[in-house]
Amino acid sequence: MKRIHLSVPHMGGWEHKHVNETFASNWLSTVGPNIDAFERDFETVLGIPAVALSSGTAAIHLGLQLLGVGPGDEVFCQDLTFIGSASPIVYLGAQPVFIDSNYQTWNIDPDLLASALGERAAKNRLPRAVIAVDLYGQCADMDTVLEICNRYEIPVLEDAAEALGGTYKGRPAGTMGAVNAFSFNGNKIVTTTGGGMLASYNLEWVAKARFRSAHARLPGVVYEHPEVGYNYRMSNLLAAIGRGQLRVLTLRVAQRRAVAFRYKEALADVPGLTLMPQAAYGVHTNWLSCFMVDEDKFGVPRDVLVRELDAAGVESRPVWKPMHMQPVFQGCSHYGGEIAEDLFRHGICLPSSSSLKLEDQLHIVNVIRKLACASVVRELSSSVAG
Repeated sequence: MKRIHLSVPHMGGWEHKHVNETFASNWLSTVGPNIDAFERDFETVLGIPAVALSSGTAAIHLGLQLLGVGPGDEVFCQDLTFIGSASPIVYLGAQPVFIDSNYQTWNIDPDLLASALGERAAKNRLPRAVIAVDLYGQCADMDTVLEICNRYEIPVLEDAAEALGGTYKGRPAGTMGAVNAFSFNGNKIVTTTGGGMLASYNLEWVAKARFRSAHARLPGVVYEHPEVGYNYRMSNLLAAIGRGQLRVLTLRVAQRRAVAFRYKEALADVPGLTLMPQAAYGVHTNWLSCFMVDEDKFGVPRDVLVRELDAAGVESRPVWKPMHMQPVFQGCSHYGGEIAEDLFRHGICLPSSSSLKLEDQLHIVNVIRKLACASVVRELSSSVAG
């Protein structure tokens, strides 16, 4: 049976050109002209300097280090996110504190953030940093988050791993934090198969991140290292793919959004399915097309829908499991969590590839409609029998 995957890479033509040139030049390691060119191209898109890394998680790790996070510190982090947002906190010997989302954006709740910071300030236990995540391609309400954090002089790391190409009040996603992180994992809108980017207006920080990402090696023939660094530099070969991918970023975002809104239109008359909110303050990339499933209205639980889609050759999955529910973070403090739990238990991510064929999307829609119709028939039959 043919399988329709959740989110697959979408190659164009420019990638082949740059990759072929890279093989011809034999520059394949973590040095080479594509890395520099990719960073320059990325800066052109964002408007701020950037350094190409091996993953988005590496970008968050280095970013938190630049913000001064160390052993014994606390870092506030959005609860509803991928674990890569939170695990670098632990790498640095710090403790994560998780903040719930709101239903309006599915991102960090500014009111709850303000309340939590006020409580911590009263105890003289403010966090060293706050991580705000742009979930599934939608920016957090960054102006409000920044205003709240600025009251306490706490820097914000914007995790835009899922939001490249999105905007907030006309500004590109991933340009509003003191440090910003991106991912080019194989399932992202722009991919290098694996990779990430750290961006910041602070040129000194970008240079330091670049230095630390290459084992903190000083220039020269001798391998001399004044501090502990990391093997986090992106390879010249993967940067070649990224250069080609970046050329079609605008198109890929438009294609992802088209997929999401085709679902919304095709399922408009199916009760109990609601597309993830689209905040009026910006452009949501809809990296993944996420819906809430109201079991009472739809007729079956979300997990039954996931199972039926799987049987029909369609990959889907729940939205992220909140960090405070993860076994590895048991015992960590958290504020709220009920909304993140609700979104996790009732949210579903549908296939969202920018290359998703219309006939494949129609198949997905038909599976969903058939299941909803069957549940209505069962309900009517039960009513008649009763």
